[in-house]
Amino acid sequence: MALPQPTEGTRWRCTLCGNLTRFDVTRSSRVVEYVHLDLAGEARVEERDVLSERIESVRCRWCDAVDQVELVDRPGAGS
Repeated sequence: MALPQPTEGTRWRCTLCGNLTRFDVTRSSRVVEYVHLDLAGEARVEERDVLSERIESVRCRWCDAVDQVELVDRPGAGS
C-alpha cells in the first residue's frame, strides 16, 4: 500500500485507534550523496539529493495496525 506523505493541510490518522502522532514508516528511496572523507577516513555526507522516494508501509505505534492509516485534514487547514 503506497500512502502519500502528509502535507501542510493533511496529516496521518490510524483508522483503528485514532492515533495522530506515532507511526513507523518503511520507505524506499534513491539518492545521490556527496560524501567527504577526511584524512582519517571518517565519512560525512555534505549534500544529499533525493531522486525518488516511496512510502511502502505505515504502522501505528499505538495499536500496531499495519496499513490502516489514512490522510485526514489538519485542524484549521482550510482557514
